[in-house]
Amino acid sequence: MNDPQAIRVLVVDDDKSMRVSLMDLLEAAGFAAEALPRADQVADRLPSFAPDVIVSDVRMPGMSGLDLLASLPKQGTPPLVLISAHGDIPMAVKAMQDGAYSFVEKPYEPRRLLTILRHAAEQYRLLLGTERLKARLAELSGLDRVFLGRTDDMVALREEILNVSASDAPLLLLGETGTGKELVARALHDLGPRSDGAFVAINCATLTPENFERDMFGIKGGPAGKIISASGGTLFLDEIGACPMQVQAMLLRVIEQRETIPIGALTPVKLDLRVVSATNESPDDAVMDGRLRRDLLFRINTVTLNMPSLRERRDDIAFLFTHFVAQYAQVYEVTAPDMTQEDIAALLAHDWPGNVRELRNVAERRVLAAKRGLGSVTQALQADHAFDDVPNTLREAVASFERELIAKAIKAHEGRMDAVAEALGIGRRTLNEKIVKLGLNKDDIL
Repeated sequence: MNDPQAIRVLVVDDDKSMRVSLMDLLEAAGFAAEALPRADQVADRLPSFAPDVIVSDVRMPGMSGLDLLASLPKQGTPPLVLISAHGDIPMAVKAMQDGAYSFVEKPYEPRRLLTILRHAAEQYRLLLGTERLKARLAELSGLDRVFLGRTDDMVALREEILNVSASDAPLLLLGETGTGKELVARALHDLGPRSDGAFVAINCATLTPENFERDMFGIKGGPAGKIISASGGTLFLDEIGACPMQVQAMLLRVIEQRETIPIGALTPVKLDLRVVSATNESPDDAVMDGRLRRDLLFRINTVTLNMPSLRERRDDIAFLFTHFVAQYAQVYEVTAPDMTQEDIAALLAHDWPGNVRELRNVAERRVLAAKRGLGSVTQALQADHAFDDVPNTLREAVASFERELIAKAIKAHEGRMDAVAEALGIGRRTLNEKIVKLGLNKDDIL
């Protein structure tokens, strides 16, 4: 019985004696091998045999080994090792430049060929493992659900998030309000090696020099400050440009020295964290205007990700709206209203200054109206939309509405709090705070 872990090699050679010789060598070395007499048969055999490496003769009638190399997709294809009895160095160099893994002359030295094939296969398996891990992590973190969209900008953004998630480099998120910067920051944390640590989000607009050390560094013998709590995880600095200049100096010192001293303590506490920052304005303009320290910007923008506005990806608007309507229809236990041509026209005509956050809110208003048998997208776009049966005070109305909405979301998603936060369009931290504030109990709801 073949070993399922054995390296799988696809041999391509028009010379039957060479095919037999290669098969004998590979099988004796413990490889799982199959052979084809023509290169034009490779494309049909790849899906079912799923080789780890292809070894092919160069000069064959019909499709040559070089033609085979050119025909293979650049991504997701096993490496190709070429064999030729014709010691053509320029041809070998060209093949390597075009993507061949290696080039071996006949007569080949068996041990060298086996070593090349083994290394090529191991490299390919490592690549496949990385891609499978990325796909699984994307599924677990909900990248495809959180960052919905089929435009090139969104496809590229999801790929960038996956590519930089494993890094510890400071990262700056740029984008308008409502584009999902905190969701990206959390996805970077969840996908990265620090996912077991804390994700600590700080709204820099609320920081003051007077309370900074107490809130951020903590007090000896008391609760740990927010920055110390983030050690081992991710520190998310939202609205970094809104920091008072004195606070920026303190943050810069922490980021540079990677340590801090709680109030009343004598020994510094070492910090091990990734810093992710965000701003909805041009950081260069903020530096020019004297609102952001240039040296702080240099410390936080090693990697930069740009969040596209909804205006820049209008092809996603109807798709996103339909998704959000379906979500809220489930939360409010109603049938999702159908989209009309007038609805689509209204969506596309709107400028969406609030981006995806605004679109989500409009979808919710549309579903609330549909629950009463009323409404259209045009009406849902009106900010002064009136609701019936509103409690006496605004505070009571907001609390009642949030309590009902969160409770229904918890029930609809069977207590999976990450899914609840996603459905409501808020961060997990914000959801936890609201649950405590509103006195909700998940066990009672379920």
